[in-house]
Amino acid sequence: MRLKEEQIVRLAEQVLTALDHDGLITLKTERGKVLAAIKNAIASDIRREADLEQDAERLLEQTLRSMGGGAGIDRLKMLRMIKEKLAKERKIIL
Repeated sequence: MRLKEEQIVRLAEQVLTALDHDGLITLKTERGKVLAAIKNAIASDIRREADLEQDAERLLEQTLRSMGGGAGIDRLKMLRMIKEKLAKERKIIL
């Protein structure tokens, strides 16, 4: 998922507001620090997913080359399978 910086900031604000509104958290530090931590966690997760996507694409290309081009193979289905396997190995929830 590709989000712009301002979208990540808005998402982090919404998460923090919802958690605070529902009484699920009690802030023990200033709101700005908590907001920055949430924003960093979201951005980190997005980077991990992008890295996973790149690795899956690379592995798919290697696999198809080793199969002589992979004629007749559903690339999207195979890519999804590779991504799911890598995500499971790396403990990433898609």
